[in-house]
Amino acid sequence: MLSRLFFSVGEPSGDLHAANLIRALTANAPKLHCRGFGGLQMVQAGFECDFDLTQMAVVGISEVLPKLREFYRLADQATDIFRSGAVDAVVLVDFPGFNWHIAKRAKQFGLPVFYYCPPQLWAWGGWRVKKMRKYVDRVLCNLPFERDWFAKNNVPADFVGHPFFDDVAHRTLDSRFIQKVRRYDHLQVAVLPGSRDHEVDNIWPIQLEVIRRLNRKYPDVQFLVAAYKDAHALRCREHLKPSDRSLPLDFFVGKTSELIQLADCSLMKSGSVSLEMMARSTPAVVVYHLSRISYAIMRSLAQCDSMTLPNLIAGKTIMPEFLAVGKSEKTIGQVTAAMDRMLGDDKFRADCRHQLQMMADEIGQPGASRRAAETILAQLSQIPAPKSVTNVRTAA
Repeated sequence: MLSRLFFSVGEPSGDLHAANLIRALTANAPKLHCRGFGGLQMVQAGFECDFDLTQMAVVGISEVLPKLREFYRLADQATDIFRSGAVDAVVLVDFPGFNWHIAKRAKQFGLPVFYYCPPQLWAWGGWRVKKMRKYVDRVLCNLPFERDWFAKNNVPADFVGHPFFDDVAHRTLDSRFIQKVRRYDHLQVAVLPGSRDHEVDNIWPIQLEVIRRLNRKYPDVQFLVAAYKDAHALRCREHLKPSDRSLPLDFFVGKTSELIQLADCSLMKSGSVSLEMMARSTPAVVVYHLSRISYAIMRSLAQCDSMTLPNLIAGKTIMPEFLAVGKSEKTIGQVTAAMDRMLGDDKFRADCRHQLQMMADEIGQPGASRRAAETILAQLSQIPAPKSVTNVRTAA
């Protein structure tokens, strides 16, 4: 069986999911060696990291352009690894803008390619399925309707479930922290500004202004900010004005899951963490931000009206979501109104929680990492070792 895998993972959430996949793979195949582009959590799972790609996480064309030369350098580095015969197969996790290039270069050397946590082609940019069909041997789908969509487009696919549910099921929460922070007689809101620098820079100012406005009507509501790392907490604090000192605002690092679990509701940035909100049945209002250039491109490619996964899965709005483009005054008003209803209407908040609980019971079962590992290993056992290829023209 092929036993050397190259991973390409460029998102903080993908780092977590790939780490769990690596653990599941090596539990079944202890001699398996995993290397490539990833992050710290993958390294902790036994991954040999050629480059920490998670530090390059970007969204939108305006954020990609400044890093374009570095992306091409990394793609060339992957080509050198493929050419050397050091790996037998490739596993991609999300991050499609870059990973299409990795897939294309891998296929030039006859390497089988698996795509775990695939891009949401059914939601926007559906024409990219041609790339998936051409450069990817098998897609490991996270959502129940994805497999049928790929099958209709002649792409081999398996539904393995979403790894976020694995993390929720297996993560041990800090119960002392939860008990300590829960000692509060009024409503508590978990605030998630994002896991990337540019998300914090764009989303947190919107959230902070919403908090200011809500505090005027709900002075006793406590806002608990879940920072991804210390630098993000500092970034958030730098936006505070002297008049904000009276806000019931607390910052925490590395306690996102605990805050989601204990909160009455959440004010969050858009992203796959919405699935953890669903798994923990925490109602949320979602906000995301795009530059005007990125928005113009996205609008021309979009095939659905929502960017929030629980809403897409349910086919209706369970988590109110709002997009800020450029100046955000209009969005701030919309988000404030949605949070006003969430805080002021106990029945509405309870109904949101109930709907999330029903969805979690239906599709939020753990086991995605194990099923994905089993699928990959089964496929690898059937693939002959690639022939040596030394003279292949590379292209970006």
